[in-house]
Amino acid sequence: MMRTTFVRRGLAAAGLILTGAVALTACAGGDTGAEAEAAESAGHGSITVQQSWIKNEEFAGEFYATSKGYYEEAGFDEVTLLEGPSTGVAELMGGTAQIALNDPLAVGAAVANEGATIKMIGATFQKNPFTILSLKDGADIATVDDLKGKKIGVQDSNRAAFDAFLAANDLSSDDVQVVAVQYDPSPLVNGEVDGFYAYLTNEALTVELGGNPVTNLPLADNGFPLVAETVSVTDAYLAENRELLKDFLVAEIKGWTDVLADPTQAAADVVADFGTDLDPVKTEAAMKAQALLIATPDTEAHGLFSITEDMQEATVASLKGSGISVEASQIFDLSLLTEVYEEHPELVAYAG
Repeated sequence: MMRTTFVRRGLAAAGLILTGAVALTACAGGDTGAEAEAAESAGHGSITVQQSWIKNEEFAGEFYATSKGYYEEAGFDEVTLLEGPSTGVAELMGGTAQIALNDPLAVGAAVANEGATIKMIGATFQKNPFTILSLKDGADIATVDDLKGKKIGVQDSNRAAFDAFLAANDLSSDDVQVVAVQYDPSPLVNGEVDGFYAYLTNEALTVELGGNPVTNLPLADNGFPLVAETVSVTDAYLAENRELLKDFLVAEIKGWTDVLADPTQAAADVVADFGTDLDPVKTEAAMKAQALLIATPDTEAHGLFSITEDMQEATVASLKGSGISVEASQIFDLSLLTEVYEEHPELVAYAG
């Protein structure tokens, strides 16, 4: 199944129909002594987490947190992962999920336009995975200047973000020829467009693994910084469940630490036990590609899921360019993560 971009999810209606749901119960084992006692005293019971997409490598950290017992160590009886696609907004506001893995576009739009009260308390991806994809032996779009005069395939739901990217680089739609496309990159391969709005961890890999050398122009490195795959909760749930959410973040950090320690093994494990009909080659390539978006100098300094104040402001600026006006304080609350790393400083050094 073709992976859509998080802009598509973020700007779509919040109430998407779920493609499926699966309850993943944390495996027993690994709890001894103090860890077992702490888990028993925590007594968080069961929670539901709404995924933004289907079960694949994008949620490898959650898979490991489940299969290696990190959720159980954190005091959860069960953590149910609901498959998307979904922005998670409707589930959070309706109380059918306590946590959503979504993105700033979904949260920002809900807060700005619908009066939703949702905060992002961490981000898996420090860099958004958007790219302008081109063929190396074709248009070979390696710089922003290379965009001028080119035909760029853009999905309708991504048009606002693309226009914001252009504006951030002092360009407009007059400088390029925008061609409406879907999410299948065939128009690029067939030569119908020079560039294609894509995902570094999906369409870019599909084209390259199909035998076509590619050039990527990552939006995150060219005027459109935006965190992605954020951990989001309602303000009310945050206020009433701080310790639960802190323990959840600890389990998440442990899971993603294991993924980053050996992405190749993590990909194999996801294909074998977690995903449905996943291509092993593409899954491994995607796992390695997303690792570059997760592990950055900021996370090396502050720990996984951290969102610095500079990155919060940069994200807000990117949202504004997309027509979403919010303040950082309206959509971010990193106080829980600050407390987690104060209480567990050893977790900062995820890279060993």
